[in-house]
Amino acid sequence: MNARRSQHDRRGILFGFVALYALAASLRAGPASALEIAPRGYYADQKVVYQNDGGTPDNAAYFKRLLGNLKNHVEAVGMDHIQVRVVDFGDGVDLFKMASNDPKLANQIDALKAEGVKFLICNNTLTQRKIDWHELHGVTEADIVPSGVAEIVRLQGMGFAYVHP
Repeated sequence: MNARRSQHDRRGILFGFVALYALAASLRAGPASALEIAPRGYYADQKVVYQNDGGTPDNAAYFKRLLGNLKNHVEAVGMDHIQVRVVDFGDGVDLFKMASNDPKLANQIDALKAEGVKFLICNNTLTQRKIDWHELHGVTEADIVPSGVAEIVRLQGMGFAYVHP
């Protein structure tokens, strides 16, 4: 009886290992692993508004992450299937001040604009901080909105999902 039970236990353990291996393999081979790009049509069309009010105490690191998130988001969904607005107010406007003196940062902003990302600048911030929009990298008069917070709410009312990285 003991020999029979021991053989049965070994089979059970072996079956357990095989089942565990099969489960792990199936999880890796799912519809899109973390290492793969989402297949065409995986994401529905998206409308997204990002809030950029800076990331003190280290705005430079925050802006780098923000621009990386934006790039990854557009690439994942596809520029023909996403509308992105970035509402910049408060310390977020510093992104464009920094880009005026940093060609790498300026290129990142320009590349995102080429992908259809629109950066909107809060006029309240410009007025309160006495910032001349002409001194901000890539900003035009058409990019200026009366209020950053009110713009986020307006865009949400138009069906844009809110993201604050």
